[in-house]
Amino acid sequence: MALLDGLLRLVLLLATLWGALALGHRLSLLRPGRWLMAGLWLLAGSVWLWLAWQGARLGPLAGMAVQTTALLAWWRRLRPAKDLAWAEDVAHLATGDVEGQRLILHRVRHFDWQTPTEARGGWERRVYDLHRLQSVDLFVSSWGRPGIAHVLVSFGFSGEGPADDDFVAFSVEVRRERHERFSEIAGFFKQYELAIIAADERDVLRLRSNVRGERVTLYHVTLSPDARRELLLALVGAANDLEREPRFYHTITANCTTLVFAMMRQIIEGLPLDHRLLLSGLLPGYIHDRGGLVPGYSLSELRRLGDITRRARQAHDAHDFSLRIRRGVPGWSEESEQ
Repeated sequence: MALLDGLLRLVLLLATLWGALALGHRLSLLRPGRWLMAGLWLLAGSVWLWLAWQGARLGPLAGMAVQTTALLAWWRRLRPAKDLAWAEDVAHLATGDVEGQRLILHRVRHFDWQTPTEARGGWERRVYDLHRLQSVDLFVSSWGRPGIAHVLVSFGFSGEGPADDDFVAFSVEVRRERHERFSEIAGFFKQYELAIIAADERDVLRLRSNVRGERVTLYHVTLSPDARRELLLALVGAANDLEREPRFYHTITANCTTLVFAMMRQIIEGLPLDHRLLLSGLLPGYIHDRGGLVPGYSLSELRRLGDITRRARQAHDAHDFSLRIRRGVPGWSEESEQ
């Protein structure tokens, strides 16, 4: 009976905390109204917990069940938005079309960031030859929190000469409104929509390494030509789907790591689930263990040699920024075949 009582109290506590956070973050009221409703929920939950500590079982369970049923009915009616006043950096999704061997991306971002919140530049249509798709790279941008990072996937296309190589990076991001700031806690509670952005590397990488001061590490991914193409088209297809039917971002289940992993699982059968998929900063270790990074190097060596932060800052305005940051990176050394 003691175990049953303990389980009841735990359920009541979790339902009380979750409901208060959901109301506080997502209720369509001004902040005072949201937190008033959250406070009332906490008060009701505290009453059920107090009764449970006094030995009651049926009453607290029934009371919490009634209010949770009402809350979930409201929660399920929440729908992601398509047309809002989006922040400029997530104003457009990476929609595209394939015509024969040409991939046409309609809105590739090419911002020149002045500060973490201000940039010049815009969005443009770009065309890529799928026959020239040569590489896939994983960028991991971290800012000091253990295991926490942002992951980007970049695709390289060969040109007539090495200096003509072209790259486009895809970033799965929170689609914020102009007045919103990102909160990892709010990301659990349908606060933001999901976005897939296509961007020039000089935009999306320099923002992190040169402007925000984050540490950016590059890992060359050893996918087959067919798998590279499938992953690229899967990202474009997912962005097209989001344009038609928006989805909510979720800090754990729909983020920069889990979305790409779901695509890779369709391409490579048998990829196992792993706790490192929940912590983006640990993703390179998972890929390394699956044989997806350049062979012959330990993970620590790949991390050290792939740290592009200093080179990105030195190559800030260089026209061949993408090639400069890759010098010395395993899989991208001058003598290696790309």
